[in-house]
Amino acid sequence: MLIKKWRLKDVDNSKAETLNKSLKINPLICQLLVQRGIYNFEEAKNFFRPDIADLHNPFLMKDMDLAVKRIIEAIEKNQKIMIYGDYDVDGTTSVSLLYLFLSKIHSNLEYYIPDRYLEGYGISFVGIDYASSQKIELIIALDCGVTAIDQISYAKERHIDFIICDHHLPGDALPEAVAVLDPKRNDCPYPFKELSGCGVGFKLCSALSERLDIPKEHYLDFIDLVAVSIASDIVPIVGENRILAYYGLKKLNEAPIPGLYAIKTFSGLKDKNLQISDVVFSLGPRINAPGRMAHAKASVEVLISESNSLSSKLAEILNEINSERRSTDELMTGEAIGELDLNLNLQNQKTIVLSSPQWHKGVIGIVASRIVEKYYRPTIIFSEKEEIMTGSARSIKGFSIYQGIKACSSLVKQFGGHDFAAGVSIHKDQFDEFKKQFEDYAQQMITDEMLQPEIEIDLELPLAEVNQKFYNVLSQIGPFGPQNMLPMFVSKNLRDSGGTRKVGSNHIRFELRDENGNRVNGIGFGLASQFDIEELKQKPFDICYHIQENHFRNQVHIDLLVKDIKFA
Repeated sequence: MLIKKWRLKDVDNSKAETLNKSLKINPLICQLLVQRGIYNFEEAKNFFRPDIADLHNPFLMKDMDLAVKRIIEAIEKNQKIMIYGDYDVDGTTSVSLLYLFLSKIHSNLEYYIPDRYLEGYGISFVGIDYASSQKIELIIALDCGVTAIDQISYAKERHIDFIICDHHLPGDALPEAVAVLDPKRNDCPYPFKELSGCGVGFKLCSALSERLDIPKEHYLDFIDLVAVSIASDIVPIVGENRILAYYGLKKLNEAPIPGLYAIKTFSGLKDKNLQISDVVFSLGPRINAPGRMAHAKASVEVLISESNSLSSKLAEILNEINSERRSTDELMTGEAIGELDLNLNLQNQKTIVLSSPQWHKGVIGIVASRIVEKYYRPTIIFSEKEEIMTGSARSIKGFSIYQGIKACSSLVKQFGGHDFAAGVSIHKDQFDEFKKQFEDYAQQMITDEMLQPEIEIDLELPLAEVNQKFYNVLSQIGPFGPQNMLPMFVSKNLRDSGGTRKVGSNHIRFELRDENGNRVNGIGFGLASQFDIEELKQKPFDICYHIQENHFRNQVHIDLLVKDIKFA
């Protein structure tokens, strides 16, 4: 069992007290706000009540005027436009948003998603050849393209113009496109740098609406797609993303587009008030599944469907593909864990690198994440196809998986990514040496302390505070996500109040009391194999947890989602 460190975050109590004087709400909520950089009444007002009017002018983005001008020219000349996007959730929602928007004002339109296995990530020469064969004169690329210098030159030779809407870091040079919309360009003055790919597409729709005098409701109708992209692409939910996520979730809950309504229904969430976590764990995987297992075109077909009956039929197909993905994921994860359980030297290793010719390339990233969660080691899971092995890498706090692979670059065919996640391909005959060099590098860079996972705790909370009133204010700190995570609390010196027990295959249902007689219930998923129920009944202990609203048999009550336990 992995023993986790608990780290209580700092809070500036003087700033929290000052804020509390102006807000006059629970002082613990003020401490949470100060931790999130909210120091005065005006900032708190903007935080609790995001305003769609506070979205930035889209024309602040470098090249936006050029992009709008070229699209209007294509519309006026009835030129054929292709909307091109990546095969993940951000890419497919981006394509769907722009397709739905443009189809209302331009009929000479089609979309294209590259095949994950035949073309790979980003703009492909195969896609450009297809565009040329279809007499496409303008390609609008979303969630990709900012580093596709050779591909854009190739398109230019074939008299195809490109507009790029991306949110990834550019290289030293930009492609020769008509316009490159990317807030991360060094020369881009756009105030907010962390938009998703779909967010950049949304800004393009906003700019087109302004220039063509189209009511803003026309593009705001697709803001639920932006919320799905923000959640699934794990971008920071601060600034402009907070506004987009807030209103996007509102639309997703009250009046989603038909495709998202159908996916919600097949996720069993039709009547639930969705949060970001529901998108991440339920909607996102279903939209992602076709791109992993077959072709992501199926996801776009659902999202652009404007018929409830058709979107329902298409969403059912997505659901079936996702079930296949889940089965494949469980099988591969089980095989990987089985192999690791036989590895007697694992405790001396700083990394995990595994491969199998049977493992599905589209699922290796999920398996790598599950292995990191269980063993807390930087992990690369490879699938094999003939002489080339393709790997998906996930890391731990403090170790850059990108730099780790880069240290072995003489053995690598291709790689890319960032500190926590990366992709890599190598020749099969280099695998053993790559594995050795990667481990050698990690031995130098990773301390034993780094191999202990850490839980960051926002505040220590008395059980007396766990009630509906506190939860109602707490929930308004959402939408929760990167840089505004769901608050984690700790309560100490608790005891079983008589009903703590194992439920399901591996869960604990808690019935708790503190020394003042305050009582609360909770659930700890996956904890039954880690903690002795009888010991919990006999000894005092501390817990760290999230507070949640539990809906059961038409009743609502507040309980705890317990993440870890330490005996007092």
